[in-house]
Amino acid sequence: MLRWIRQTLTVTILGVRTIPQRLGPSVVAVVGIAGVVVVFVSVLSIGEGFRAALVGAGSPDRAIVMRNGSASEMTSGLTGPETEIIKQAPGIARVGGKLMAASEMYVVIDLDKRSTGTPANVPIRGVEPTSFDIRPDLHLVEGRLLQFGTNEAVVGRAAVRQFSGIDLGSEYATKQMTLKIVGIFESNGSVAESEIWCDSKTLQGAYRRGNSYQSVLAKLDSPASFQPFKDWLSTNPQLNVTTKLESDYYAAQTQVMTSLINGIGYTIALLMGVAAVFGAILTMYTAVATRTREIATLRALGFNAWSVVASVLGESLSLAAIGGVAGGLLAYVAFNGYQTATMNFQTFSQVAFAFAVTPALLTQGVVYALVMGFVGGFFPAIRAARLPISVALREL
Repeated sequence: MLRWIRQTLTVTILGVRTIPQRLGPSVVAVVGIAGVVVVFVSVLSIGEGFRAALVGAGSPDRAIVMRNGSASEMTSGLTGPETEIIKQAPGIARVGGKLMAASEMYVVIDLDKRSTGTPANVPIRGVEPTSFDIRPDLHLVEGRLLQFGTNEAVVGRAAVRQFSGIDLGSEYATKQMTLKIVGIFESNGSVAESEIWCDSKTLQGAYRRGNSYQSVLAKLDSPASFQPFKDWLSTNPQLNVTTKLESDYYAAQTQVMTSLINGIGYTIALLMGVAAVFGAILTMYTAVATRTREIATLRALGFNAWSVVASVLGESLSLAAIGGVAGGLLAYVAFNGYQTATMNFQTFSQVAFAFAVTPALLTQGVVYALVMGFVGGFFPAIRAARLPISVALREL
């Protein structure tokens, strides 16, 4: 075994050292694999960024209450009296005597995308003063907080970047209402930054909703308070509601989009990977052909056939690793943090987010590159091991 290991290391190191002699085919293989990794990682980073924007908005110590059977706020509806009953449930936190629960509205409006000029559904949330207290991660970065009882509004940073007509100091006018943008807020890149916030009473009047809301958001005393809070609401005969942890609510909204994006990403990577594998196979067949005399000499000196196999695979994996790392770095530099917006199919509204090239995605990219390198080097390695010594030595 030790002899085989020494032989394998010797032949592998020799093969890797001779790569510069086959620079052209080697570069082709590296570029092909790097290209696949760039596409693979960049496409999956869309889903990762979308997931991070939504999941980042949720908190395990906040609960959202909606009408029973509602998958999202968009399809929910609660009357004003129902929201007041919900706020009486046990487990809701109090800060300075203030109850940490807010009744909120959720509707969509049409705004043009800055990038294309095409209309898009942008969420506008009707809030109460407590809505800001419940979300401590939300903070103003420009302007000031809206004055309740007026037509003032604040806008998320991501929404300002992606959609026109809602810059600080501007007025957004529709047939229903006119909103004056007085502030811009951030929320750690979460989905809240895709929204416009105004007084819920203003929104109710504009859309003729009367005393109605879409949801109640409550900050709990602790995550352990959720189950008693949920049980009290579900057993109250005056209510017909569904209660979820905010983190679970947003996590569920990511499933459709991330599954779609991941499916597309893996399919594209598979198709491109086939082409890259053929490129690697041709490169390694070329390497075997140029090293025929060398391999034959080593075999004649007593080197094991499996050492030759390991040598060719080692060379192929080395090229693949270089391509994988290069592709991952290129994807990170080109796409990480890139701002865009897409439709959330569960709320039928736009979500602004940033591509997220995470360490996990980079690891997947390198692993996929190594798989392509292994497959691309396997058949040439077998051919090199089966090469008759007598035939190969005639080429000397």
